[in-house]
Amino acid sequence: MRMLMYVEFPIEPFNASIRDGSTGQKIRQILAEIKPEAAYFSEYDGCRGGTLVVDVKEAADVPRLAEPFFLKFHAKVRFRVAMTPDDLGRANLDALGKKWG
Repeated sequence: MRMLMYVEFPIEPFNASIRDGSTGQKIRQILAEIKPEAAYFSEYDGCRGGTLVVDVKEAADVPRLAEPFFLKFHAKVRFRVAMTPDDLGRANLDALGKKWG
C-alpha cells in the first residue's frame, strides 16, 4: 500500500551530524535501503523534515522504514495512507454516501 511517511528531525542530533559532515551520507544510506518512490525534504512544523512516498506491503514493514530515522537522528516518523485518483474512484464514495448519508 502506498503511504506518505513524514519524518521530523529534532535539532539535535541533526545539528551534530551536520557539523561532523555525516548527514548526507546517513540520509543517502537510509534512502538506498528503504527505496522510497519519492523523497522531499523541507521545513516541517518549524523543524527540518521530509516526506517520503513508500510502499508498505504489511505492518511488519513499518520498523524497516522507520527505525533508521529513529536510530540515526532520533526522528519522529508518521505514516498516512496515500490514494491516487484511481484509488479514490474505486472507493465508491457515491454508494457510501447513500448508505451512510
